[in-house]
Amino acid sequence: MTVNDSPSVAPAPAGQSNAPVPVEVTQVATMRLQDDAQAVGTLRSRQSVTLRPEVSGRVARIAFDEGARVRKGQLLIQLDDTLQKAELSQAQAQLSIARANLKRNQELVAERFVAQRVVDESQANLQVAEAQAALAEARLARMRLVAPFDATVGLRSVNVGDYVKDGADLVNLEDTSQLTVDFRLPERYQSRTEAGQRVLVQLDAMPGKDFEARILAVDPLIDANGRSLAVRAVMPPSSGDLRPGMFARVNIIFSVNDSAMMIPEEAVVPQGGRQFVVMLQSEGEGEGARLVSRRVEVKLGVRRGAQVEVQSGLKPGNTIVLAGQQRLQRDGTPVRVIDMSQAGGRPASPPGELKASAPSGNR
Repeated sequence: MTVNDSPSVAPAPAGQSNAPVPVEVTQVATMRLQDDAQAVGTLRSRQSVTLRPEVSGRVARIAFDEGARVRKGQLLIQLDDTLQKAELSQAQAQLSIARANLKRNQELVAERFVAQRVVDESQANLQVAEAQAALAEARLARMRLVAPFDATVGLRSVNVGDYVKDGADLVNLEDTSQLTVDFRLPERYQSRTEAGQRVLVQLDAMPGKDFEARILAVDPLIDANGRSLAVRAVMPPSSGDLRPGMFARVNIIFSVNDSAMMIPEEAVVPQGGRQFVVMLQSEGEGEGARLVSRRVEVKLGVRRGAQVEVQSGLKPGNTIVLAGQQRLQRDGTPVRVIDMSQAGGRPASPPGELKASAPSGNR
């Protein structure tokens, strides 16, 4: 494999040693590069709630089977409502009396037997009675705990006859018709994350299986403690093998480059806030041909392990120095390629047939 032709450089200054500098080299390779980010998350139900009573009372009836599907508005738990029913009956009786008094006083005021003030008072008493009846109905309704949405009930923590206090946990309801996965990303990804992006989800409970989800929403608030961004993605419809609470590994893909130029990180020489690599080029022809160095500024992109993407400055197939750059202070320095895979190192092929050694990951 020949070294790429490049413009010739000026010869080394007078007095500079012309002894070739031994270096190890590699070539700029192209590969498929996926710019992504990994995170861990948790599967969540579309809707989830823990049923709790608003008032204290004794459990009179449990109207569901554990793990069963329930409909919105379906009765789940009935608390003892004997007292509330009695209060409602009393309020309804007072409401009937108030209505009868108002009707009678309206008839009397038409015959001028009572003043209009009496009718106004009867009207006010009727409104009070109606309010008391509505209050009694509301207190009675609070003794019935119903499903707020279509869901699957979990395991109950009470039995018939138990006395429960207001706010006590009774049973959980999970709407698993559609699951979401909640995860967090570092704040540096906030400008690259948006609704509709594709994410790949893997579950430890189901190894070897990938799920494709879509980002539903991104929290506008960045967590001040961890400086992280909360993201929620919608999982694809499942046959019931996915459950809320599962541990998930999320991979969000930002872009894919099928022909990205990659080089080992150790080939990069930082200097003055800029990044350089030392490229080899042929100088001269025939028996007088030799390899010389030339420093090239590069623009770097995504890092993957010990490799880094080169966005500009090089071309695929260019031969670059992997080790020995510190001895190449000037462009045009003669070099001798060595193969470190051989014991003690040995010169590589002649300049016209230069072979790049494979990049080593344990240098």
